[in-house]
Amino acid sequence: MGLFRSAMIGVAAALSFGLASAQAADLSEIRIDWATYNPVGLLLKKEGLLEKEFVKDNISIRWVQSAGSNKALEFLSAGSIDFGSTAGAAALISRVNGNPIKSVYVFSRPEWTALVTRADSPIATVQDLKGKTIAVTRGTDPHIFLVRALADAGLKETDVTLVLLQHADGKLALLRGDVDAWAGLDPLMASAEVEEKAKLFYRKPENNTWGVLNTTETFATEHPDIVKRVIATYEQARAQAIADPAALKAALVEAAKLPEDVIAKQLERTDISQPTIGDLQRDTISKAGLALQSAGVLPADVDIQKVTNELIDDSFAVGKTQ
Repeated sequence: MGLFRSAMIGVAAALSFGLASAQAADLSEIRIDWATYNPVGLLLKKEGLLEKEFVKDNISIRWVQSAGSNKALEFLSAGSIDFGSTAGAAALISRVNGNPIKSVYVFSRPEWTALVTRADSPIATVQDLKGKTIAVTRGTDPHIFLVRALADAGLKETDVTLVLLQHADGKLALLRGDVDAWAGLDPLMASAEVEEKAKLFYRKPENNTWGVLNTTETFATEHPDIVKRVIATYEQARAQAIADPAALKAALVEAAKLPEDVIAKQLERTDISQPTIGDLQRDTISKAGLALQSAGVLPADVDIQKVTNELIDDSFAVGKTQ
C-alpha cells in the first residue's frame, strides 16, 4: 500500500508539473502594469524579478503604466493587460459594471487619498465644499473617498461641481486655482503637501481601500499556475522592500520623478505588511460598496456582498495550498 501511495503521489506531481509547463507553453508574454501608487510593483519592475522568473519559459514581460485605478481597469476590460493594480473599491465598482475581474493579491494598505486644498484656502471642513469645484478622477479610490465624505457631511455630488481630471491634472488644477479642492492621490498628494504646503483638510484612513492586484477571470481560469508564480514573485519584491526600505524609496523616486522627502511622506502612510487577500479586504470593500449604494452611486438592486465575494479570489492567497 505504501508503494502504491508513493507511486500515486509521484504521478500527481508529474501531472501538476505537466499542467504548469503546459500553461507556461501557452504564453509568450505576460502584460502587467506599474503605477506610482504601487511601490512594491515598482521594485518588482526595477529588479527585473518577473523577467528572471519566466525567462526559463521563454515568456517575456511587458510593462504598462497605469495612471490610476480607472486606467488599470480599462486596460483589464480591453484585454490589453493581464494584471492591473487598483484600489479595492474601484475594482468592486468595475465588477458591478460588468468587468469580469478577480482581485488576487494585496500590494498595500495605504492612506493614499484625502481631500486637499491650497494653503491659503478658507476651506476647513467637508461642509465648506458646498457650491465649490472639486477635481477628481472618476472610478478611483479618491472619487469613492470623496463621495463617502460628502455623504457623511450630509451633502451629495449635486451639491458640488466635479471637475473630472486624471490625478496629475487634478493636482495642477488645484495649485493653479482652477478648482477649490482636489480628491488627492499619493505620491502626487504628498508632493502638493510637502512642496506646495497644500492642506489635507479631511483625512479618514479607514475609508482608503486596499491596494489590490487584479487579473481577468479568463486568465485566472486558463493560467492558474502563472497567477501563483506572479504572486510569489511579488512576494519576493515585498520581502526585499521590507528588508531594504532604501531600495523601495529609490525605485519610487526614480519612477515618480519626485524628491526623496515627498516619497518618504508617501511611504509613511503605506503599509505593505499584509499581502494575503481575504476577509479583511471583503469587509472593507463591501462597506465601501454599501456606502456608495446609499449615496446612489451604485444601483440599489445590486447585491454588494455577492459581488464582493465574486471579486475577491483567495484561492491564490499567499501561503495557501491547493
